Amino acid sequence: MINITQIEKHFFSDVHIPVLSKELIAGLAIKPGGKYLDATLGRGGHSSLILSTFPDVQVVGIDLDNDAILNTKTNMSSSVRQRLQTWAGNFVDYPGKAGEFDGIIADLGVSSPQLDNPERGFSFRHEASLDMRMNRQQSLTAGEVINHWNETTLANIFYQYGEEKRSRSIARYLVENRPFFTTTDLASAISKVFPSKYRYGRIHPATRVFQALRIIVNDELTSLEKFLEESPSWLKTQGNIGIISFHSLEDRIVKHTFRNSYLLDVINKKPIIPTQEEKKHNRRSRSAKLRFAKRKDL
Repeated sequence: MINITQIEKHFFSDVHIPVLSKELIAGLAIKPGGKYLDATLGRGGHSSLILSTFPDVQVVGIDLDNDAILNTKTNMSSSVRQRLQTWAGNFVDYPGKAGEFDGIIADLGVSSPQLDNPERGFSFRHEASLDMRMNRQQSLTAGEVINHWNETTLANIFYQYGEEKRSRSIARYLVENRPFFTTTDLASAISKVFPSKYRYGRIHPATRVFQALRIIVNDELTSLEKFLEESPSWLKTQGNIGIISFHSLEDRIVKHTFRNSYLLDVINKKPIIPTQEEKKHNRRSRSAKLRFAKRKDL
């Protein structure tokens, strides 16, 4: 039997433990000699856990961020690293083959290093340029969107991708007061649209707008939809696919795609969520939801 707790202690004693690790590894049903796809490599946490289950397991890890791939390889031991194949790019562009994998996982959203690195511009906790690109080779940035797109388009983005109720008021204020060059300046401007009693609540007033900008800059939802349509064919019969999402827009896409796929059987009708203990030790896990589906035997 795979002892996930012992694996976590060995690999993650000094660093962040990946979200829903026990639940993801258990649901993936890893077997000796299996080949698995980690569509969002990030810091390599989930891939390390998969590779540690059996000595002959292989993983293909995908990431848009070349820094993430380099750092993951650097931090892995040579015995584990030699069983990890990496591919740089958007997971929707991966040239997967029919029946290639015994299991597939994806942990959606921004990785901790991206959030914690001020230069990337994902967070308003640090002053940084308005970037938000997961792939720094692309030209579109959050600054381009905020400073050059029209008011109606911005309002639609904030409402559709951030589920922000004050989307029109925020868009109007930003257009009237732009340009903005830093994350902190933008967050401060957004806060001014809200009544003072909402400016110091549990959720910062700029949170939803920043989510919307990140999604549109990286075309996240369109990529997710395409990936979920294509990737089930890459699974072997009875292979499992597990997706961790962090907001309702992503979770809704995963739920409906799994349910409507002719190739998949839904394993858990309700999403798996973190335990209270995990939420206590890892604030970023609080909104995580995990859904599994299995490749049908057609």
